[in-house]
Amino acid sequence: MESSLSLVLILLATAVMVVVLCRILQLPAMLGYLSVGILIGPHALAWIPNIVGTQHLAEFGVVFLMFSIGLEFSLPRLMAMKRTVFGLGGAQVAVTILLVMMIAALFGLDWRAGLALGGVLAMSSTAIVSKMLVERAELNLPYGQQMMGVLLFQDLAVVPLLIIIPALASNPADLSATLAYATLKAIAVLLVLLVFGQHVMRPWFHVVARQKSSELFMLNVLLITLGLAYFTELAGLSLALGAFVAGMLISETEYRYQVDEDIKPFRDVLLGLFFVTIGMKLDLGGVAGDFGWIVLALAGLILFKALVVALLARAFEGDWGVALRSAIGLAQAGEFGFVLLTLADGVHLLNGEAMQITLAAMLLSMLAAPFLIQYGEAIARRFSAAEWTNRAMQMHQIAVQSMGSNSHIIICGYGRSGSTLARFLEKENLSFIALDLDSRRVREALAAKKRVVYGDAAKREVLMAAGLMRAKSLVVSYKDKHSALAILRHVKELRPDLPVVVRTNDDTHVEALKEAGAAEVVAEVLEGSVMLASQVLLLSGVPLNKVIRRIQENRARRYAVFSGYFRTASDAGEATDRLQSRFLSVFLKDDSTAVGKRLREIGLAALNVEVNALRRRGVRGAQPSEEMLLQAGDVLVLLGLPEALQQAEAKLHKG
Repeated sequence: MESSLSLVLILLATAVMVVVLCRILQLPAMLGYLSVGILIGPHALAWIPNIVGTQHLAEFGVVFLMFSIGLEFSLPRLMAMKRTVFGLGGAQVAVTILLVMMIAALFGLDWRAGLALGGVLAMSSTAIVSKMLVERAELNLPYGQQMMGVLLFQDLAVVPLLIIIPALASNPADLSATLAYATLKAIAVLLVLLVFGQHVMRPWFHVVARQKSSELFMLNVLLITLGLAYFTELAGLSLALGAFVAGMLISETEYRYQVDEDIKPFRDVLLGLFFVTIGMKLDLGGVAGDFGWIVLALAGLILFKALVVALLARAFEGDWGVALRSAIGLAQAGEFGFVLLTLADGVHLLNGEAMQITLAAMLLSMLAAPFLIQYGEAIARRFSAAEWTNRAMQMHQIAVQSMGSNSHIIICGYGRSGSTLARFLEKENLSFIALDLDSRRVREALAAKKRVVYGDAAKREVLMAAGLMRAKSLVVSYKDKHSALAILRHVKELRPDLPVVVRTNDDTHVEALKEAGAAEVVAEVLEGSVMLASQVLLLSGVPLNKVIRRIQENRARRYAVFSGYFRTASDAGEATDRLQSRFLSVFLKDDSTAVGKRLREIGLAALNVEVNALRRRGVRGAQPSEEMLLQAGDVLVLLGLPEALQQAEAKLHKG
């Protein structure tokens, strides 16, 4: 008992430390788990021996992974992307397997080992690619859609490979019969489960859900997942196949999202253990001895897969630039490759040396994957003239839309928030140009004669083409911290005086975004809380004027530009626009007269202009002191009437 507990503590301690390090370095946690396995496994520090019980427990990680894939299985989604999924994805898997079999034959490997290796190397990492695409806001770009379509087919291709690979270990004379029998058995089992399960699953979940017990609901999910996995194993198939079917059946019910949330802790912990056991298989001594072969296998894997994907994507989609980006993104090995490699090793299709070389090359390719995706655009441009042409045409279209604009507002993202903001701007006759990466949304907006263009706002050249140097302000209307920080970095470099307003989901990243240069950060959760409180106060009998005052005070504390300036609509009366106070951001240059002077020495109060806030290289302050010494690079947020603001700006620059 004491020995088992010490093993668990060693595993937990090393996993936590290494995964934290991976998070800090913005690498997938999976790479951390693999590193833990290599470090503490029997071939390195040997803190944990290669125990059979550990391997069995890790198998449940694969079970829950396949269950999650089954939950995501959607026929409408497959049909919408059928050309990419079944055409490009199917061709990629089939061609990769055939070519690997041919190369394996040249090295004297049996064709069955070649088939297993082909299935292993055909897989790419869904976890790494999807994470990078989301972080870089490239999921809806053409190459992002291509990559996700191919990955979706790879996930589906695992199911038949889970049946084929164990059958390959049978007697060569009986192989055809074994494969035919396994296929028929799988079809029969799947038909029974799918036909019978569809009629039972939804009514049974209704019964369980009506008991209103979260514990019972969780137990039911585990029972169905592990029960179907056990049923398929009894039928001579794999545990993972049953779990995949369980996920498919539940995906057709209205409980799929709740189930997905409930199953996450089990899946993530056990899947982490699975990757630890994969890392434990790597023999570092063997890696040192076969280092030349491993480097050759790594280069061959990346170049080989990239070439296959690029040629097929070019044939199916016709765009060489997009094909190259997809090829670079899919050139690594994947987590399902480890699942199939473990299966092939278990039935002794691969000898020890081939296993070690393949495993090491796969691990290194996944370590290289984030960097390949990050620099994919630069690599594609180097090898594709079409990529340069496409980018030039895109910049031209954006520049044409923004050419006549001056003092306009750049809206990054034309989704729900961006389009709502655009309507407000139109009512105030304010000019704007919106950038969005959803081609369908852009087409619809252009058809409605809106100034929306296709472009990635996180790229410097796109912002320049959109008229960044002439803009009045910029808004990031979508919730993507990484993209927002990239935009703020470009704005700070090119237009440090330009006020940028960023939308975020909650207050988690508010300080980071403000330090990066955002004038204001609007957190949806906080705004929702303010409106929720206002409705409760109104319905509780609190007078309307008092409720409005409370909202104003709350926003004044939250947003610097409202600080000390409360005014309801009734206070404003029927005053014209010229008699309404407004804000102006003024950037102090090296030659500005105000630089080196104290705020009181400028005499802005005589113009009835208030310095509402000051931004200085990450330092922010609302209503700064009169003794504040002004520096080059400061951005003063002034509040006053239009004519007074013009005089104040001139006074700050010219004296």
